[in-house]
Amino acid sequence: MRIIIVGCGKVGSALAEQLSAEGHELTLIDLSERRLEKLTNRLDLTAVAGSGTSYQVLLEAGVQDTDLVIAVTAHDEINLLSCLTARKASGCHAIARVRDPQYVADLGFIRDELGISMAINPELSTARVVSRLMRFPSAIGVSTFARGRIELLDIRIPAESRLDGMAVCEVNPLLRTNVLLCMVRRGETTYIPKGDFILHTGDDVTVIIPPKEQKLFFDQVGVPSMPIKTAMLVGGGKIAFFLAKILLDSGISVKIIENRLERCEFLSEKLPAATVIHGDGTDRELLDEEGLSSCGAFVSLTGMDEENILLTLFAKRVPGLKTITKINRITFNDVIDGLELGSVIYPKYITSEAIIAYVRARQNSIGSNVETLYHLFDNRVEAIE
Repeated sequence: MRIIIVGCGKVGSALAEQLSAEGHELTLIDLSERRLEKLTNRLDLTAVAGSGTSYQVLLEAGVQDTDLVIAVTAHDEINLLSCLTARKASGCHAIARVRDPQYVADLGFIRDELGISMAINPELSTARVVSRLMRFPSAIGVSTFARGRIELLDIRIPAESRLDGMAVCEVNPLLRTNVLLCMVRRGETTYIPKGDFILHTGDDVTVIIPPKEQKLFFDQVGVPSMPIKTAMLVGGGKIAFFLAKILLDSGISVKIIENRLERCEFLSEKLPAATVIHGDGTDRELLDEEGLSSCGAFVSLTGMDEENILLTLFAKRVPGLKTITKINRITFNDVIDGLELGSVIYPKYITSEAIIAYVRARQNSIGSNVETLYHLFDNRVEAIE
């Protein structure tokens, strides 16, 4: 497909890398020539310096022969106007990133009335992923297929688990379960295991488990499976706002710690059922006073990756606590994996995967039969529906 990406920030760059690897013909538009040069030096694509809202710039980028325009700049209005201009210029499909919470209720109207194919809110998408991880507290990762009816769960085999030393072909007969072991990551190596593959403590295993058997399986292999009833969120940004709404609606008690007074007032007004604390989330005394030791889940959502990592490492002292860490910029995956942070989320990849799912669906209509594709274990494995 011929695709124009407007905006080369974190999401735009992630999209360019993945779509280029899949063989699409890409053109990037951005005001920053430095950003464009950085990507063109690494990837096979065309770059145009300018604003995606400009008709002339879009023409220079070849919008008249383009199948899809994806606008992911930092400004919602620019994204929407870029998509609208592209639609009027060529009738191509268009996707806009829309981040402001005040637009969430209007996304359907915006999409239909402006003729946009997809309007995606990155923070809302990330919040949904986090809430899914909290539905499966034993998992460090969750990927969904068949429109959410099937879940691939990533778990880490704990010390003294019955799985340690067990062959894959022995798992179901010995545990009397109906589990499918799909992948195993051991250190830097990823395996698609055969029946004689021996599992060991510390392996990251991706499994498919029928919902009614999940608790039984987790209990038998020594992985805690108690449902989460309370959650502490550090950082009161957009992700925390959407996540708190989802958790409160599902009956989970939520406590948010935020250091900006005006943001605390906003959260208190919009989320009356949540407990909002004005304070420094990096203050260990505050965390202890607010009941960290009795929480079921701890989610670090500040704007600093390093701060989120340190907060999670501190919270990991609490036995059985589900920890989720947001990371935006740091790319040292091998270092992060070695820290045993629990579940780690990358909002830029969550957003780009959602957009790429649409791209594949469009491609499906012109000859491909791939419905869903996830890159797992740092792109070492593809799971395809």
